Amino acid sequence: MTGNAPSSEEAASSEEVARRVRTALEGADLCLFAELLDPEVHWGPPGATSPPCRNREQVMAWYERGRAAGTRARVSEVELLGNQILVGLVVTGNEAAQERGDGAERWQLLTVRDGRVTDIVAFERRAEAVAWASRPSA
Repeated sequence: MTGNAPSSEEAASSEEVARRVRTALEGADLCLFAELLDPEVHWGPPGATSPPCRNREQVMAWYERGRAAGTRARVSEVELLGNQILVGLVVTGNEAAQERGDGAERWQLLTVRDGRVTDIVAFERRAEAVAWASRPSA
């Protein structure tokens, strides 16, 4: 099993959060997504000692800036990995997407604790996200 092995109660909570994450992202519902985030959620690249976003407001501001700039994302996958949710996205409307023919695959690994997303780590490759989730300290 990847990630930390959750209790049955935590697993049920993580499954519900995963379902709600998919609903929020597929519907571009930033209000619903914000409700799923812990107030002290972190977002950034793998291993960041000082991630660019260190709370819900900063994470939501990042998403809102992207949306205002024309960036959009289509959910391609949501998979539960222990207490983490692997979210696959096809991103359009930004420079990286245009370089790849207007569709760049991106991956986010969301850690769930106590029914809230506490950490979001961004990846360019699915294999990297899965490997990160498989770390003993995940």
